[in-house]
Amino acid sequence: MRLIAVLELLPGVLDAQLRRDADLTHFDYHVLVVLAQASEDELRMTALADRTNATLPRLSHVVRRLEERGLVARFPCPEDKRATNARLTEAGREKLAAAPGHVATARYSVIDALTPEQLDQLADIADAVLQRLDPDGALTRPFD
Repeated sequence: MRLIAVLELLPGVLDAQLRRDADLTHFDYHVLVVLAQASEDELRMTALADRTNATLPRLSHVVRRLEERGLVARFPCPEDKRATNARLTEAGREKLAAAPGHVATARYSVIDALTPEQLDQLADIADAVLQRLDPDGALTRPFD
């Protein structure tokens, strides 16, 4: 029950800070971060959906909203014209830089509440659970 409480409460805390400081939802921010970590700040939409654990319809809706705000650009994939790529724009990168409170909020809410030993234990526990939930490492493997 305590884990469920954490899983229910933490996203709201992070979302509230990002909405206040950067006018982004936590998922919007996550999409921008994943693009910022990709080669040339771009990914095929299907790869972006995999990296964010989103369905293509949900991701398309979010990326459309981000595109309307000038934070992301969509364009046909050069290798496969049937596919679409998304690229982080300079305004999107600036928006990420405008959300420094996100790290501080996450650190305060989770990291600072734990001892170094507990942080090591949390990493071990998260790894064990992720082995079951994400055995292929789709959400945690580095980009190719």
